[in-house]
Amino acid sequence: MLKKFLFTLSVALGLCLAVLAQQIQVTGTVKDPAGNPVAGATILIEGTTSGTTTNADGGYSISASPNATLLVSFIGFQSQQIAVAGKTRIDISLKEDSQAIDDVIVVAFGTAKKEAFTGSATVIKSDDIAKSQQSNVAQALAGKVAGVQLTNTSGQPGQSPDIRIRGFSSLNAGNGPLWIVDGMPYSGDLNNLNPNDIESMTVLKDAASNALYGARGANGVVMITTKKAKSKDAVISFDAKWGVNSRAVKDYEYIKNPAHFYEVHYGALKRYYLDSGMSEIQAHSLANQNLAASANEGGLGYMIYTLPEGQEFIGINGKVNPLATLGRRVVYEGQEYYIQPDDWTDAAFRHSLRQEYNISISGSTEKASVYASVGYLDNEGIAYNSDMQRFTSRLKVDYQAKKWLKVGANVNYARFNYNQIDDGGASNSSGNVFAYTTTVGPIYPLYIRDGEGNIRYTEDGIMMYDYGSGDNAGQERSVFTDSNALSDSRLNTSQAEGNAFNGTGFFDITFLKDFKFTFNAGVTLDETRSTSILNPYFGQYKGEEGLISKGHARQFEYNTQQILNYTKQIGNHNVNVMVGHEYYNARSYSISGSKSHMLTPDNDELSGAIIDKQSAGSSRGEYNNEGYFARAMYDYQSKYFFSASFRRDASSRFHPDHRWGNFWSLGGAWILTRENFLAGTQNWLDNLKLKASIGSQGNDNIGNFRYTNTYTIENANGEVSTVFNSKGAENITWETNSNFNAGVEFSIFRGMLSGGVEYFLRKTTDMLLSFPVPPSQGYSSYYANVGDMRNSGIEIELNYTPIRTDNIIWDINLNMTHLRNKITMLPQERRNKVVEGYQGYVSGTTFFGEGLPMYTFYLKKYAGVSDEGKSMWYMDELDENNQPTGRRVTTTEYAKASDYLCGNPIPDLYGGFGTSLNFYGFDLSVAFTYQIGGLAYDSGYAAAMYSPANKSTGMNWHKDILNAWTPENSSSNIPRLQYEDQDQNAQSDRFLLDASYLNLQNINFGYTVPSKITQKFGIGKLRIYLACENVYYWSKRQGFDPRYSYTGATSQANYSPVRTISGGINIQF
Repeated sequence: MLKKFLFTLSVALGLCLAVLAQQIQVTGTVKDPAGNPVAGATILIEGTTSGTTTNADGGYSISASPNATLLVSFIGFQSQQIAVAGKTRIDISLKEDSQAIDDVIVVAFGTAKKEAFTGSATVIKSDDIAKSQQSNVAQALAGKVAGVQLTNTSGQPGQSPDIRIRGFSSLNAGNGPLWIVDGMPYSGDLNNLNPNDIESMTVLKDAASNALYGARGANGVVMITTKKAKSKDAVISFDAKWGVNSRAVKDYEYIKNPAHFYEVHYGALKRYYLDSGMSEIQAHSLANQNLAASANEGGLGYMIYTLPEGQEFIGINGKVNPLATLGRRVVYEGQEYYIQPDDWTDAAFRHSLRQEYNISISGSTEKASVYASVGYLDNEGIAYNSDMQRFTSRLKVDYQAKKWLKVGANVNYARFNYNQIDDGGASNSSGNVFAYTTTVGPIYPLYIRDGEGNIRYTEDGIMMYDYGSGDNAGQERSVFTDSNALSDSRLNTSQAEGNAFNGTGFFDITFLKDFKFTFNAGVTLDETRSTSILNPYFGQYKGEEGLISKGHARQFEYNTQQILNYTKQIGNHNVNVMVGHEYYNARSYSISGSKSHMLTPDNDELSGAIIDKQSAGSSRGEYNNEGYFARAMYDYQSKYFFSASFRRDASSRFHPDHRWGNFWSLGGAWILTRENFLAGTQNWLDNLKLKASIGSQGNDNIGNFRYTNTYTIENANGEVSTVFNSKGAENITWETNSNFNAGVEFSIFRGMLSGGVEYFLRKTTDMLLSFPVPPSQGYSSYYANVGDMRNSGIEIELNYTPIRTDNIIWDINLNMTHLRNKITMLPQERRNKVVEGYQGYVSGTTFFGEGLPMYTFYLKKYAGVSDEGKSMWYMDELDENNQPTGRRVTTTEYAKASDYLCGNPIPDLYGGFGTSLNFYGFDLSVAFTYQIGGLAYDSGYAAAMYSPANKSTGMNWHKDILNAWTPENSSSNIPRLQYEDQDQNAQSDRFLLDASYLNLQNINFGYTVPSKITQKFGIGKLRIYLACENVYYWSKRQGFDPRYSYTGATSQANYSPVRTISGGINIQF
């Protein structure tokens, strides 16, 4: 027996030694398609548990049989089987697996397989986010997601865009989406999130996606997932970029030549005098005499030319005397002054610097994953005293403590400092640099100069600015009198600094094999300290020796979630059921005060001023939301998919009797390519999926305390008094959005062409409306749920890859959205006017009517120019009973002209397109955003097409005014330019313009140095790149930018969009 055992043992040992003798050592490197080393790739020997992972340089070494097969895998790339075939050196090049990358999608309270997802969502990956040089993560959505529109009311550093997903849901409540960061609601400033920390952004658009967010999901959801470790070995990444900012949108084509400006104004005066009965010589003489006179006499107030003695400034031919020289020396009250024009635009704006640095380190083991980062941004605005600095840091840790227990935490801290200038108000706002530079004519000085032309300084060493109020040799402007916005922008300051903290934590407990319980908790704390100083030297507060205002605001939020998941697979049946509870609380506090008579602007505390302005105030607010929710997902054979969700929500923004609401969704999908009847298409049809969903969400974004009366406490001659602030309405409740979505997803020719088409229908019921009341009531309006509206449209997303090889990858993408909006019901109280058969109400230049889109323009219709050169408009012809006959006639009297429906600002198509090319280490990406159709009111152009009038002279003219009607130019459609023709540029559809545009959003060009070179220096990856943002913009007219608003309003007073051109470097170790 012993002999048999020893014999068997010796044979076994012999066989083992024989096998070992046949083992060889295989080494090599694993690289991605761009030739960069891949750290953390898994190398296994097929049929065994033996394996290894690649190091930071992508290298590996493994002992294997000469006949073995290596299994190579890494997240985001196609797995490969490679025969050893006796080779000792095998270098491996991985190929991207877009299907694997997109296999999982972030959804409400978790993730889901994309194939099982029955809703509508679009994912933006970190690579696309990195190509955008924006400090605000929301800007990365521009042109990337079908159905999403962005407007930017200001290009000032630190400003956030306004976002709409699939149209409008409300007239008076909020229309912005809900933001979710790593599973937790986020209402803080998006500027406090570093785009470099973001792995992906997922936009959820339909009921199946959003219903679980109940009260806050009606306007769509944007889910941000931050980065985590991807490699087992530590990876250190450093990115730095340095760039220059400049204006991205040109000014209107104004008349910039001072001589031409005088000639145009002279012509307006002369035609006025001729029209009043003067002779040619009389009109010419008086126009010359009053050209630089005060505004009361129709003049411009300033003469900046020196004339030969005894000669006229403007000749009888209407041209400036060729012997006149620019610049004029004046003696006024014993002092010499030199009057010359300045380029206000050149003085107001600058080419500013932008620099950004980010460093991160990440790594993981079998149980733990760590990601840590810090970032710094210094972004100067294109206008002086507008800039932002931001420091961010993030630590994200996951730990598998036990087989059944996983815990994690994610902490983000931001320190910020903003300096901002005034860019609000109307186009004639005297404190707004952008309004000023686009309004003030080219003849006016910016500074006060001595007789030699040198800028004067005050005793405090401050440059003396011309406020147009007589300080400059007694000359006065009629436009922006006693103001100088450029002085304000240099001497006034508005600063906000603070800290933002956001922390989340979780633990997962797995039990009974198929159950998992998750507890999530999050805390957000934002604190902002603001300081505003209005200078004591010039302007509004010179008489009060300056004004300082201080403020402090704090926002504290916490959110908890308890989620139970059950997942089970039984044969071909897959089931997932989730139930959960969520509670959210937000509290805000603010305090402010101001003082005048400052000792010096250098002391930026209230203690540095002595007179209390009695404007101290404070406030606080609180908002609570609680919800119970459930979701069930089922699929059969991974071919037929069904989902259902329900949430019961409560919001503190409603009366206790009306706080709870129910929201739900149903969804289904069918992957046809897994059916036998399509088996014959497998050689060209990769994927064909049909999907549909229906459901409802709520909107409680109406502000706090709408359900109760609120009062303001005021000082009534030393006595305390209360004044009605707003009238409460106990019965107000949710605006409800009912959504239907149906679509198809496809992929053909092994992913060469893929995309999707979706139809959506959104119906808003119980829409919140404001009802005005007579002033005698003591309040201006109250709210009620009484309106309905609908949005419908089609979205298309296409991706085409004409070339995909080991060294060349070329991708092309396009998305487009066709949207239609209609108000379907208004209450009787708001249907107080009938226009062209539609019932509704008028608000300014907008008509809100049943059966019409929101923001339908309601204006007078321009009818051209009369035989005398006057503006004409249409009016309804009236019969002897003063009733419309149904016909339209023309009139030159603006007050008699009728208002009509003139279209709306909603475009026919909007979206984005772009391309990317990777070529032997070089990479190039180009992205565009566009809009086709819709109308916008070009207020900037209208303002520059005016006729001067009493106390309304000296503003910029557009060059088109040179083509105004004259007896010699009678075919012109531009009315005559004549002094006191005050309706020359009156509001009408003459200034409605096609709002189509095309914007070259960004260009990114880079080169990745081959790893065989960088590895010699211990560098895993080295990329050098050039990034350009807001490169070029095309619209129907230079200066016209309809992207500021969804309503069709435009303004040249807004802070201009900014172009940024940067160079950068990215290094990984």
